[in-house]
Amino acid sequence: MAQAARGFHPPRGEMIDLGGRRMRLVREGAASSQPTVLCEAGSFGSASDWAVVQEMLAADGLRSLAYDRAGLGYSDPGPAPRDGRAIVEDLERLLERAGEPGPFVLVGHSMAGLWVRLYAMRNPDKVAGLVLVDAATAETIEAPMIRHAVEHYARASLWWSRGAGLGLARPVAALYGDNMELAGAAAAEKRRIFGMPHHHRAAADEVAHWGEASEQARAAGAYRAEWPVAVITAGVAARMNGLKQVQSEPAHASLRGHVEHVAGANHANLLGRRFADRIVAGVRHVLAIG
Repeated sequence: MAQAARGFHPPRGEMIDLGGRRMRLVREGAASSQPTVLCEAGSFGSASDWAVVQEMLAADGLRSLAYDRAGLGYSDPGPAPRDGRAIVEDLERLLERAGEPGPFVLVGHSMAGLWVRLYAMRNPDKVAGLVLVDAATAETIEAPMIRHAVEHYARASLWWSRGAGLGLARPVAALYGDNMELAGAAAAEKRRIFGMPHHHRAAADEVAHWGEASEQARAAGAYRAEWPVAVITAGVAARMNGLKQVQSEPAHASLRGHVEHVAGANHANLLGRRFADRIVAGVRHVLAIG
C-alpha cells in the first residue's frame, strides 16, 4: 500500500503503479522538442529536493521529472537489496509505466552520481547528456580516505534511522528538515518527508550499499566521450581538493564538457533558491541552448 494511502499528506505529483507497488513521480513543464530532464536525488533525498530546479526549468521551457525512490518519501518499499541495480531497475520500470520514453538529460546530485551512471550505461540510446551536481563517481570510493568516510556515513545513517524510528525525526525535521533552502509547498513537503521514520530506514539501506553501487557503476563502463557533461560543484575553484577533482573528471573526459564551481554554495543548497539557476545553466550547456 502506498505511503500516501496510509494517511500521509497527499503528495505533489502522481502515484505510478509498478505492478503491486507504487512510486511517486512529479512532472513539471510543457512537452517540447527538447529532451526531458530527469532528476535523481542524493542519499536521504526525494522529489522535493528538485522542486526549485523543476520550477526554473519549466520557466525556461524545459520539461522535467523527479521521483521518490522505493521506500523514500511517498513511494512504497522495493525489493532488497537496495543497491544500484535495484534502484535503476525501478527507475526503468517507472519510466516505462509512466509512458516516458526519453531521451533524457540525466541530472544527479551527490550519491545519485552512481545511479545516473549505471542508468546511462544500461540505456545509452536514451541519454542526451548529463549534469552532475556535487556528485559521487564510481571511482571516488577507490581512495582509502573516501572509502573510510563512506563506511562511517553508512554507520551513522543506520544509527540515525534507528533514532528516527524512536520518534526523533519529527522534531529534528521541524528545525533542520529543509537545509536546501527550498520554497513554499516544497519546503513544507521536505520537512514532512524528513519526519517519516520509513524514509530514513530506506535511505540508510541505500547508503549501506554505496560500495556495491560503485562497483556496479564502474563495471558498467565509462561515460561516452560524445555525451555532453556538465559538472556543478559547491565551492571556490581555488579551494578544490582531490575529491572535487575526481568529481570533475567526467566533464574533462567529454568532448563537450563544462565545469562550474559555485562560490558560496554548499552540498545541499546547490539545489535551493540561491543557486539552482547554476544547475539550469548546466542543463542549457548540455542542450547547447543560449
